[in-house]
Amino acid sequence: MRYAVIIAGGSGTRLWPMSTKALPKQLIPFFQGRSFLRIAMDRLANLLPRERIYICAGEEHRDVMLENLPDLAPEQFIAEPMGRDTLNAVGLATGVLGRNDPDATVAIFTADHIIEPVDEFARIVDRGFELAERSPQTLVTFGVTPTRPATGYGYLQLGDAIDTLDARAKSDASDARLVTQFKEKPDAATAERYVAQGPNQYLWNSGMFVWNAQTLMDCIRRFAPENFAGLQAVLDAWDTPQRDAVLGEAYPTLPKISVDYAVMEPASHDATVRVAAAPMAPMPINSAPLPE
Repeated sequence: MRYAVIIAGGSGTRLWPMSTKALPKQLIPFFQGRSFLRIAMDRLANLLPRERIYICAGEEHRDVMLENLPDLAPEQFIAEPMGRDTLNAVGLATGVLGRNDPDATVAIFTADHIIEPVDEFARIVDRGFELAERSPQTLVTFGVTPTRPATGYGYLQLGDAIDTLDARAKSDASDARLVTQFKEKPDAATAERYVAQGPNQYLWNSGMFVWNAQTLMDCIRRFAPENFAGLQAVLDAWDTPQRDAVLGEAYPTLPKISVDYAVMEPASHDATVRVAAAPMAPMPINSAPLPE
């Protein structure tokens, strides 16, 4: 079954005083009274039933986020006792969903993107789901055409087109490409070289993914075993009265590392899985996140 998780951690300290610890950037009503988190939920409603859309964020923001999203059931909020970077957030959320549904295909989104047009976004993400379902060993990411040699984003080096096994896909402008190298936050000279080669060779990584839950957890087990051990301890206790105690004890000890460094970079060179990029270009899309 298909699921979506919005990773909504962080307080947005660079946006202070608009953003505070009590009112993180995701909840500021920037757009006609709607917060980024509300917009992200509404955008995903074009893809999935609302009961299969989850939020992963800090425990300290549980109440205010549930108040901001009255249509979100409390069990759809996956709480981190503290932030430990994106590997642990996506590992926790994916692991919880995979525990309850061994066939889960999980899409990961952030709460600080503005993406238009929404129907085109939904079409491309649907293609990402399709690819991960047909090839469960594929980790799907979404690529955006670089507009400058930024050093704060990951870059996707594109290889051959992936045959997704149907005629419609072969003629679709959003066809996925193999990622031959996933390079997170290169230096300025490297970024300039990537951008100079054009979007047919390099795209920005958008920070959005689709993967089979079991495949992602196996990648964490192989590429980040210390993180996996702690996450597995939490997952083993998830449906028991010891959940909160184990979560509070194990989660703060997990090494802080992004999913890009911990999984996507090594996976792009691993023979047992493949990384695929679904280009969002040339659709007009603003997928650059706000400052942290």
